[in-house]
Amino acid sequence: MKKRVISAIIMLIILVPLILAGGMWFNVGLYLVSILALKEFLDVKASKKPIPSFIRFIAYVFLTLLMIVGINSDGEVYTLDYKLLTALVILFLFPTVLYHERKKYSINDAFYLIGGILFLGISLSLFITVREMGLKMFVFIVSIPIITDIFAYITGLLIGKHKLLPEVSPKKTWEGLIGGTVFAVFASSMFYYTCIDAEISKILLLMICTFLSVVGQFGDLVFSAIKRYFNTKDFSNLIPGHGGVLDRLDSIIFVMLGFTLFIGIL
Repeated sequence: MKKRVISAIIMLIILVPLILAGGMWFNVGLYLVSILALKEFLDVKASKKPIPSFIRFIAYVFLTLLMIVGINSDGEVYTLDYKLLTALVILFLFPTVLYHERKKYSINDAFYLIGGILFLGISLSLFITVREMGLKMFVFIVSIPIITDIFAYITGLLIGKHKLLPEVSPKKTWEGLIGGTVFAVFASSMFYYTCIDAEISKILLLMICTFLSVVGQFGDLVFSAIKRYFNTKDFSNLIPGHGGVLDRLDSIIFVMLGFTLFIGIL
């Protein structure tokens, strides 16, 4: 627990100034985080089957290009050039023929990487979009999964009896899901109503916060399913007591994705 608390304090010391600063410094920091996230995504795959060095290289190249697209996108619109998407598909699929052996690189590997790179590139770029909408909006979105996780853990610890998906995440309970959602919806909706827009429909705000809280929790389960498939506890040990970057961003990433459905409404 001590190690976990110290790591959390260090993360806050690093991340809070970047979030407050926004702009170039935030974008650079997020790009570094995205590189670490991709490394973990590739490493967990390599734990079962090595990834050729060339494939790793083009994976980092395409993630960089996707992040640049996110930085240059205009507000509510994320524009993905068909040329970039075509090049991504071709450069990952063609080597399935060139390597000849499925043990080295197969069609399943190619689609895993294509999907993973698009998922990480687009979802992490949304952090930039939301930060450009304002600091308060960024805090609102990020607070939902954080508060949800904290109170889901506390509620599950105190009264959790009914397992949610034990084959994916043995410790998560339905009581934890409900408790985390209730506290997150209350806290985040109050923040939005008092600090961002007091004119918004209260029913609409509660519905959106509830949806995002639940999406975040199931996003956490998606990443847990990936780790279980690859038989690993954490994506890495980069952050002592917390695991890796993806272990910390799992639910936040899905909340960011879910929020895109409401851009222009909130």
